[in-house]
Amino acid sequence: MSKTTVGLIVGNRGFFPDALCREGRERMIKALKKAGFNVVALSPKETKHGSVETRADARKCADLFKRRADRIDGVVVTLPNFGDERGVADTLKMAGLKVPVLVHAFPDEADRMTSKHRGDAFCGKMSVCNNLSQYGIAYSLTSLHTAAPESESFQGDLQQFGACCRVVGGLDGARVGAIGARPAAFNTVRYSEKILESAGISVETIDLYDLFGRVERLGSGAPSVKAKLKAIKAYTATTGVPAASLLKMAKLGVVVDEWVADQDLSATAVQCWTAMEEYFGVVPCTIMSMLSDALNPSACEVDVTGAVAMLALRLASGSPSALLDWNNNYGDDPDACVLFHCSNLPKSVFTEMKMDYQEIIAAAVGKENSFGTCVGPIAKGPFTFLRVSTNDDFGSMRAYVGEGEITDDRIDTFGGYGVARIADLQGLLRFICENGFEHHVAMNRALVAEGVYEALAKYLSWDIYFHEG
Repeated sequence: MSKTTVGLIVGNRGFFPDALCREGRERMIKALKKAGFNVVALSPKETKHGSVETRADARKCADLFKRRADRIDGVVVTLPNFGDERGVADTLKMAGLKVPVLVHAFPDEADRMTSKHRGDAFCGKMSVCNNLSQYGIAYSLTSLHTAAPESESFQGDLQQFGACCRVVGGLDGARVGAIGARPAAFNTVRYSEKILESAGISVETIDLYDLFGRVERLGSGAPSVKAKLKAIKAYTATTGVPAASLLKMAKLGVVVDEWVADQDLSATAVQCWTAMEEYFGVVPCTIMSMLSDALNPSACEVDVTGAVAMLALRLASGSPSALLDWNNNYGDDPDACVLFHCSNLPKSVFTEMKMDYQEIIAAAVGKENSFGTCVGPIAKGPFTFLRVSTNDDFGSMRAYVGEGEITDDRIDTFGGYGVARIADLQGLLRFICENGFEHHVAMNRALVAEGVYEALAKYLSWDIYFHEG
């Protein structure tokens, strides 16, 4: 994952101590770099201490941001002292960047409150936010009203802000590939391409007939097929899987990879049953698992909006996402449930994984036509869940997001599975059912719910529920 780049605005107000501004800029740049950000900021040679106070300062900073607009993912406003609210707001207005903005204020020290030392950023932050509101500029806040850049709380704020920036930038212009038609029995994964397009997300389609035709034209001895076959065997244990099935998977993988690259796709959603098994002879789960593990999310059952959720979590975390069913209760524990799919989960989410046949599909098409699924338990640890959907009644996007934990409880089953614990799970399930959401949910083994929520709610204006339990 490439580094996130932020533009830095250092607010200043002349009758407050300049030394705070000089020192504050240096501390903030150091904190941003520690958090993994690249920084675009005025230098002390361009304005007093590299800060923004006057209209001329704002123009210089805005021009700098315009020149680097293709690199800037977000803007951090920091107030070492009260700051000039107009200078901050004018900079953002003139720069015209459509990116998230984080407003930060330095704390004063209780034993250093003379005119030489106090900055009053506690108060100045309110004035800046007031002006941004007047200008119609969306902005985010730190968890504490004032915070030292080096503090643990602010470093946490930066991680969530970085996630927010990547989601906003990554979903704008995203392209999702729909491979085949949705399974006829699954009305639940219906969606509106037009609503997605209005949200900046395009859908590119290909039917299975076209896909299978490309596979048929591909020679078994082609170097690309040999390389893919080798990659599959290196990716997961394939003991007991017929060689003919592995070859089919390799050829399918080559064709899908080429189509993804040709169409510049951010994610895919695949018709994984039952035509794939009946007329081609494998399940595509391992190929999809490999895509997701390589940070190109792939959702089953042509769940395009599920793929969008997987992509949002991947953007936020920089790690692979999976798509699962809210599948079973876990005994009589009201805050625990079984997350399951049959499965195409990326290797990264498992404690261990092997390739096997798909037991559900095998009952209909035969074991010999259903090899390729990824089987194993999901690794213990925290995770973020997200569901995205199109709301056709209102012509808008909607979603819900939250966090939970995969426990070390084990169950005797097939596919990919894990026991999840979520605070007030019953309240979440009621919300899902009352609002008609799908039974699929995306998950990612990182805690990024705050950043995702901020991105979708504040900057993309989606209707989203944050389940805090």
